[in-house]
Amino acid sequence: MISSIQLPRLYPILDAARFLLETDPLAAIPAFAEELMQGGATLIQYRNKSDDVRAAVEHLRQLRELTRGRARLIVNDRVDMCLAAEADGVHLGQDDLPPASARRILEAASGTHAWVGFSTHNLAQLKAAAALPVDYLAIGPVFATSSKAHPDPVVGLQGVREARQATGRPLVAIGGITRGNCRSVIEAGADCVAIISDLVESPRAAVQEFLRILR
Repeated sequence: MISSIQLPRLYPILDAARFLLETDPLAAIPAFAEELMQGGATLIQYRNKSDDVRAAVEHLRQLRELTRGRARLIVNDRVDMCLAAEADGVHLGQDDLPPASARRILEAASGTHAWVGFSTHNLAQLKAAAALPVDYLAIGPVFATSSKAHPDPVVGLQGVREARQATGRPLVAIGGITRGNCRSVIEAGADCVAIISDLVESPRAAVQEFLRILR
């Protein structure tokens, strides 16, 4: 499969776990997404690793209303939630539903081409993904990250370079990427950088600065 999609330079990930201590998480999550979009984000991934399906569906319902016509909405892991929210695609991990199954389900249900992304954590996994029906591949963690409880070993900038040499697919780099190091990740061959932590404090200003650095 040859992907024809074009990724933006910046791939913000909205992690629901970071809003658990908010007074009103249901209001805080769309407010955060609005700030991202006002900063210039055109792609947002919603990630929720909890078992609270009802809350996740409600978050996605609000996010879909907010992002429609403004930003592409990707759902982490869950094909069923992607369909329920009428989102634009799903991002799958190594232990999730196989990409071929996800592709069949999404296209049978919607009749349109939803994006399917796939995470890899080393060169062997990335090469093994060559035959999968995915639109883009992610590689990481590039640097040490606090966004996962048990992260895979870091691949470093050399891992990004090797990934770029091994695939012609659109390539997203993730893990420990900040405004201070994002340019080096793009120069190593990534098409796009996925960010979680370095957007949290001032999302609109952070997105604007990332886009200025990455253009």
